[in-house]
Amino acid sequence: PQEFNLLANQAQMDIFEQYFYDLNQFLRVPGNDGAYSDVVNILQEKINMFEVTSGSTTVTNTILTLPSNMYRLGSIQSAGGIEIERLEHESFMKAIRSPLTRPSLSRPICFVIGSTATIMPDRISTAEVFYIRRPSNVGWGYDVVNEKALYNPGKSDSFELHPSEETDLVIKILTLAGVLMEDQMLAQAATQEDA
Repeated sequence: PQEFNLLANQAQMDIFEQYFYDLNQFLRVPGNDGAYSDVVNILQEKINMFEVTSGSTTVTNTILTLPSNMYRLGSIQSAGGIEIERLEHESFMKAIRSPLTRPSLSRPICFVIGSTATIMPDRISTAEVFYIRRPSNVGWGYDVVNEKALYNPGKSDSFELHPSEETDLVIKILTLAGVLMEDQMLAQAATQEDA
């Protein structure tokens, strides 16, 4: 069960990360008018399942701690819904030193490094973060009875991917299991099915 959980989480993250690469590729080609067949809309629907907001979060001494489950940062807004402009560190430092570009409550700025955002002006006390979160970990719940793992649905955590990903998920898990077990036939069969 522990190995399955590791493989399942890896497969889920592989598929989840692929959404963003696929979206980038399909944004480069013209879409179609079909409401149910436009690939960009389909990918956006899959990504939107993970779009969340932090709610009002305290900014302490110009530092905002970003959510720990954040995968991609969308935007940060101060109270009143004013979007905080995100800058690179060098541009941020230039902006706070210049009288013409100095941040204000109507034009706040920030730079992000690691899991924190530095926000100016220092009078901003709360902010809201809009972001794409990571999928929650999958867990095949089990209890050990007589030294054997027995499935326990009460302790299980399900996949969060779009239902259309079920086949790809099974193939990815099989491919990873084949590699882990050093079973070339299983890995090859899953890879061929994927192709």
